[in-house]
Amino acid sequence: MEKQPCVYILASGRAGTLYTGVTSDLLGRLHNHREGVTKGFASKHKALKLVWYEMHGEMEAAIVREKRIKKWNRDWKLNLIEQSNPEWVDLAVGLGFEPL
Repeated sequence: MEKQPCVYILASGRAGTLYTGVTSDLLGRLHNHREGVTKGFASKHKALKLVWYEMHGEMEAAIVREKRIKKWNRDWKLNLIEQSNPEWVDLAVGLGFEPL
């Protein structure tokens, strides 16, 4: 996967913590989160499972979308995830990562 702007949501579990982020390198960012390289909210709360992501053509659009989602209430975020990932599978496995 070449570098492309992306908004993503990580979760510790369905009833757990959600983390919304933006990156131009989803695979690299996932690696950093999973290996504990990226210290911060996601690592502190063990939100390491990729449950939703959306690719964008321009970083500006991805940043606007990320900021919008971050302001949403939890139910809206859960609905967004469950529209495309009702079983809450770790989408990173489909991108080549080992299961957590």
